[in-house]
Amino acid sequence: MLANHVDVEKSSVLLKDKVKLAGLSAADVYKLMGVSEKGLASQEVQDRLKTYGANQIKEAKKASLLLKFVSNFTHLMAILLWVGGFVALIARMPELTIAIWLVNVINGAFSFWQEFRAEKATDALKKLLPAFSRVLRDGVEQKILAEELVPGDIVLLAEGEKISADCRLVDQAALRTDQATLTGESRPVNKTAEAVLQDKITYTELPNMVFAGTSVATGTGKAIVLSTGMNTEFGKIANLTQEMKEELSPLQLEMKNVTKMVTVIAVVVGIIFFIMALVLAGIDPAESFIFGLGMIVAFVPEGLLPTVTLALAMGTQRMAKRHALIKKLSAVETLGCTSVICTDKTGTLTQNEMTVRALWLPGSNQTMGSTFSLGGTGYEPVGELSLGDEKVDAEQQFNVRMLLTAGSLCNDARLLEPDGAPGHGWTILGDPTEAAIKVAARKCKLDLNELERSFPRVFEIPFDSRRKRMTTIHKIDPYQASNEYFACGKSKRVAFIKGAPKEVLDLCSSVCVQGTISAIDEATREAVMAANDNFARDGLRVLAVAQRALPDGMLNYEAEQMESELVFIGLVAMMDPPRPEVAEAVQKCHHAGIRIIMITGDYGLTAESIARRVGIIRGSHPRIVTGFDLNAMDEQALEEALKDEVIFARVAPEHKLRVVSALQELGFIVAVTGDGVNDAPALKKANIGVAMGISGSDVAKEAAAMILTDDNFASIVNAIEEGRAVYANIRKFTTYIFTSNTPEAVPFILFAFSAARIPLALNVMHILSVDLGTDIVPALALGSEPPEPGIMDRPPRNLNEHVIDGAMLKRAYFWLGSMQSLATMAAFYYFYWTNGFSGQWLDLPGEGSIYRSATGMALAAVVMTQIGNLLTQRSERTSIFKLPLNRNHMLWIGVGSEIVIVLMMIYVPIFNNFIGTGPFPLANWGFLAAWIPSLIIMDEIRKALLRRKEKRG
Repeated sequence: MLANHVDVEKSSVLLKDKVKLAGLSAADVYKLMGVSEKGLASQEVQDRLKTYGANQIKEAKKASLLLKFVSNFTHLMAILLWVGGFVALIARMPELTIAIWLVNVINGAFSFWQEFRAEKATDALKKLLPAFSRVLRDGVEQKILAEELVPGDIVLLAEGEKISADCRLVDQAALRTDQATLTGESRPVNKTAEAVLQDKITYTELPNMVFAGTSVATGTGKAIVLSTGMNTEFGKIANLTQEMKEELSPLQLEMKNVTKMVTVIAVVVGIIFFIMALVLAGIDPAESFIFGLGMIVAFVPEGLLPTVTLALAMGTQRMAKRHALIKKLSAVETLGCTSVICTDKTGTLTQNEMTVRALWLPGSNQTMGSTFSLGGTGYEPVGELSLGDEKVDAEQQFNVRMLLTAGSLCNDARLLEPDGAPGHGWTILGDPTEAAIKVAARKCKLDLNELERSFPRVFEIPFDSRRKRMTTIHKIDPYQASNEYFACGKSKRVAFIKGAPKEVLDLCSSVCVQGTISAIDEATREAVMAANDNFARDGLRVLAVAQRALPDGMLNYEAEQMESELVFIGLVAMMDPPRPEVAEAVQKCHHAGIRIIMITGDYGLTAESIARRVGIIRGSHPRIVTGFDLNAMDEQALEEALKDEVIFARVAPEHKLRVVSALQELGFIVAVTGDGVNDAPALKKANIGVAMGISGSDVAKEAAAMILTDDNFASIVNAIEEGRAVYANIRKFTTYIFTSNTPEAVPFILFAFSAARIPLALNVMHILSVDLGTDIVPALALGSEPPEPGIMDRPPRNLNEHVIDGAMLKRAYFWLGSMQSLATMAAFYYFYWTNGFSGQWLDLPGEGSIYRSATGMALAAVVMTQIGNLLTQRSERTSIFKLPLNRNHMLWIGVGSEIVIVLMMIYVPIFNNFIGTGPFPLANWGFLAAWIPSLIIMDEIRKALLRRKEKRG
């Protein structure tokens, strides 16, 4: 029993330092985990299950659906509207109470419906873990539920299977795993069962470890379970994701500020008007109090909240057309504040399609080699071969065809032609690196099927991380084979080898130049490595290709015999090319003051090369920080590193999360891109998490606030532009709504200062009919304004800048509001003057037709001047005469809605009786329409002065 009983205390201490555990031999791991090669005994499994628990991802407690629903009705602005309705009830205006509360109910329900998404990140994580595992217990292979795995179990692995726990390999045959869920890089990772004694390496990079949530790409293996459930790397990601607390977005914080400002303004106005009614107008205290309450209700912009909500919803629709799906409304505006984008590389900046860009072939002592360029991108076999600036005929280039023939035959990938369905282009099966060589062969007019018939494979020595190469043995069909391989002489079999340049070159004794084989000299070796170094500096991945004609008597296909006395053929250099539109998008970011930081699981030099190609890195010496370097950094050191041009390479999930947190501590608004499970914590922590819609995992999509339907970095920049436009539009329609407050207040001021001798030109119902009636659609029209020219040439919004500030209040209340007030009172007096006013009011406030028609004129004046206000609010600095009138059709719908609604309120009895207005002659509309340009002229003067001031600096 002692041999099979694990020393829990000892193993748990060692498991905390799993990198050291990787340095043990397989025999030592068996001993440490208290298990024999026959596996655990049944009783021991039960004991360990009690000790370690089930192999499950535990789910954190979530807020109830009811609580989420209620939160849409209890935020600060909603509370203000509830209170406003209650105040209207006290002020004996029950119809206002119903109207205000109905606005709140509709807005809350709409917001909940827009954001109604159950938190599925943990559920998605669970789906990635397999339901069953194959284990060895009591010396017998068994298929068990994955949740029954315990530390010490021996797991059997085969191609295509998902892995259920973190394990240490003790045996393997050509095993490679897909660790994209942990690292974000889809390249298959070679594994070994040998001890690994490397220090500067992260846990997920250890070649003798396999991890929960990953899968077996090729080969077979046997591994001992080290960690299960929440103790796995996968479980840690789940825990990090669940622990992320949702923070208020910049817009939500801003709406809090708006609510406070509106509350202060409304209460102050109410108090002032209460005192004025009491002291100046001589109204009794009870009536004065109700009068003051009425003013508070009038100065609460009831239409602001639904307008903001609907504007955000419209913003999500515009973003969807630009390939960005928004899951949460507040995230729309957060994009506009973004000051840093933390982006991964593969699939976002690049096309995630490995492409051969260059071929290097050895030459004579005089030339020392030639570099051919190969055009085209992706997996479609279209592209031309060039030598220098001249295009060449690939069919006439012997060594090119020889190089690509060998590379295509020493290859397990498959190239799949389009099936004719829309959007279904050329695709691959297998390793993208191998597939790229076959694509290059097709570009150079090689028939892959013909090659396989001419050189049928008889044996393969798979790639492994120690040899760093792959070898295949082929028969030579004397009837089918062309003269491509006459260098093989009379041999009936040939070995093709491809792998790391140095490792392959070290095994070569000869070199083939234009069909002639000669001994390889030191100068050629130096030329090969110099070419390799040049490609590597450009961020290209390089493979060397060689061959060997096998003697007829050689029947032992051991690597040591096959991979010796090789003939060097050439180098294949490839890369995952950047998306063509990314460079322009990066340039936009630089103009917009947005910093871009690459965080990738790939190697630093490759990341730097791509970063330079697309313009992210512009300095000569960027700092490259690896995951290992990050582990050694304290927070201060990390913050110092973030002040420089920096790339984070070979990082783990917790590293990405740490970088995001550090940037937020420095005051940045951070957008983070991601597609794998490993990205979920950082996506959730970020101010705006951006998941890939095509290549992204369900986990990433659930954790993110935005999903890119085209996986394209350029779409993020487009979304940021739209986000900036949304904030600008919110400011526009807030100014538009606030502008009408002045003409709504002036009649009350005149009423109070005249001691009630001047009748009220507008009452509270008139004001509510503007706030909740005529202003809603025009405000929405402003909310749908496209981004202004130059919006991406300005830095991100300062979070200390508010929607409601001094400049906005001056523009709304005094500059434009004063002109509206003049128009409103002029219209009110105009009707009295044209109807026999001779110094005495013909009709006191009440049911009289003259007074009601005069208030109708005043109300219509507010609406007509709001048309001018609507047009001028389209920009804050740019002259509206420079903005095309047809770029926002909603404007004209807004203008039409204002006119239709005000006509109904004045001329339709059911409405004018409810609101308290009366009809007036149609000819008076000419007087009202004449006031529309006044606001445009006033604001054009302000804009011209502002532009002149900015120009002077």
